[in-house]
Parts: sequence; structure tokens; C-alpha cells
Amino acid sequence: MAALARQCSENNLHVIDLPYRLSSWAFDNPENIRLWVDENQQLVAWAALQTPFWTIDYVCHPEKEYHLHREILLWADQRAKAVQKTPYERPAWFVMVFSGQINRIHDLENTGFKCQSDVGDDSWSKVLMHRSSQTPAKVYKPRSAGFTVRSLAGEKEVQNYVDLHQSVFESKNMTVDWRMRTLQHPDYMPELDIVVESANGNLVAFCICWFDKNSMTGHVEPLGSHKNFRQYALGRVALSEGLHRLQSLGAKNVFVETDNYRNIAFRLYESFDFQVIQDVLVYRKDYETD
Repeated sequence: MAALARQCSENNLHVIDLPYRLSSWAFDNPENIRLWVDENQQLVAWAALQTPFWTIDYVCHPEKEYHLHREILLWADQRAKAVQKTPYERPAWFVMVFSGQINRIHDLENTGFKCQSDVGDDSWSKVLMHRSSQTPAKVYKPRSAGFTVRSLAGEKEVQNYVDLHQSVFESKNMTVDWRMRTLQHPDYMPELDIVVESANGNLVAFCICWFDKNSMTGHVEPLGSHKNFRQYALGRVALSEGLHRLQSLGAKNVFVETDNYRNIAFRLYESFDFQVIQDVLVYRKDYETD
């Protein structure tokens, strides 16, 4: 699945960070994933109902997309209805699409998805940002003594990470099983799993980076800091460390996905010389729930 995404990376928002997404608990039920193969049994498309993200993730080979894209959306619609009244249910599902993917947009709108970029106070759009490693990453150290920037201490620290992640994003979506699977994934690199520890030994910020050795490309996902410590700019510190570690591995390009210019995270990435390379439209479809 990841190899297919890399094969047509220009069409997909998530490529380098797929180990993170493919480890989610949505995959605990194989029926949440659908594969399409050609006459030679070669994978040409896949889709996943990603409950933790509220998204429908999918990848399709460009030569097959004209015939398969609507079929992918139809499967996702049927699956979204089938998981109602189960732990995989969501009242709405979202699809991210590059603004230039006109055919995908046409299919989404014809199957009941609505663009969220101009819906009033709840408008939502995203961007894919990129920075070249030819630009040295800025160095940020903790403003106060007592903070330690280091790698996650393996499986024994997963529960502490999960507690922090849930607090940062105010969601229970991150689980111990999910986080453990990321550590076990073949593409996981411990040195890119960065945390910031406070003087009393608690984890207070994190930045996980992903790296593809074939393309020498990195991706930041996820990044966060505890609300009680944000005055120390520890997210900036963790990101700085992550970018330097990616550069030390030889990363030529680094990507990140975030909300658009109205978002604090956008300004953070911009300060590290990330630039927008793709506008990302968010499409939504609602489903009745009890």
C-alpha cells in the first residue's frame, strides 16, 4: 500500500508518513480496508476508513483512476453506513484533495461531499508545505533549564506518550496499541521519535518525523506540546530537533500538512522556511447517527 503511494506520490497528500496512518486502530477490522488489483494481481488502488482521523484515505494509480475513483467513493460510502452503531462510526467523513484534482472534486461533489473552504465560521481548508534541506534549519533550545530533548524511550514510555498526545489534541483517538505498532513498523526510526521531558520527568512535547531512504524525503507528523507548557515554545524546540535529525540523515526535502494561514501551526512551519506547494480542499459528507 505504501509502495503504491510512493509510486504516484504527486497525487497523494500522505506518502512518507503512511507508517503512522497505516498503524491506526482502524486497521483492527480488515473490512475497513479495500484493495483493488489488476488482471496480474498487482495492487492498483486501496482505500481505508480511518476512524481516528475521521477521513477516507485512498490511493489510486493514475492510469486506473478514471475507472476506479467513483468505485472507491462508492465503497467508502457503503462502508461508512455499515459501521454505524459500531466503534468505527463517525457522524461525518472527510476527504482531502488537492485543489487541482478537478476530476476527483467532480466525483466527490457528485457523491454528496461538500467543500468546507467557505462554510462560515467552521470553514476549513489545509495546505501541504515543503522545505528544502539546502536551507539550514533554525536552532531552538529550551528557554528555561530543566527541559530535556531526547528520543522516546521505546515501548516502556508509550503510555506516557499516549497520555500526552490525548491531552494535546483533546481526543482519545490515540491508543497504546496504535502507538506500539508505530514502533514496530519497519520504517520507524527511533532517532526521529522526539520528545521533550520536563524537570519532574513528565513528557510535555513531541515531534515525530518520518523518513524515506529511497527518496531521501522526510515528513513531520505529529507535532504537539502540552497546553500548560506552551509559553516555553517547546513545540518549536522539538520541531527544530526533528529537522536537524532529518538533515543529518541526508533528507533533501521535508513535508508537512497543516491547516491554512489562519492556523498557529501554519505560522510555526512558515518560520522554519516551509512554503505552501499545494492547497488542500477538505470535503465532507454527513451520515445520520442515533
